[in-house]
Amino acid sequence: MADDESTVFRIPRGATGFRHAKDGPLPETGLPAFRTALYAAARAAGGKVGELEEQTYPLTFHIATVVDGARESVVLCHAHHPWIAFAEERRNWYTEEFLAPPPWARAFSDLGFTVLDRARLITPLSEVDTSVLTRAEWREVRSYGITTLGGVLFNAWD
Repeated sequence: MADDESTVFRIPRGATGFRHAKDGPLPETGLPAFRTALYAAARAAGGKVGELEEQTYPLTFHIATVVDGARESVVLCHAHHPWIAFAEERRNWYTEEFLAPPPWARAFSDLGFTVLDRARLITPLSEVDTSVLTRAEWREVRSYGITTLGGVLFNAWD
């Protein structure tokens, strides 16, 4: 279900939400694919989809909730790569506020998404392959004090 923690995570182009005009458009994780997987996950949880918000600038992610009884799970979907994460609360950016994926997160994997677990998301940037990041992206990372992989992936830099 979750990604393999034993391998070094390589940040691909577009992961930060920034791009050079000469590179063309960033890849997209469309809302329809996320919505389909979200409803499958909600069914697997025995719950329902709560709120769903499409990514808007400067966010790098779509955000939704799955309501299972009295519990509400916050689901993040990266807008440019098919990554799913879980968080404690709705925010505009994240650093270490991630949760372990619930058992029903497998529904996302079954539909082609990679579920990132908390251990991977709080990995220090010094342990991540950041070779693709540009000087401008590093300026943002330093400016916002980002030190984790999750902070780079799920952000609202402008």
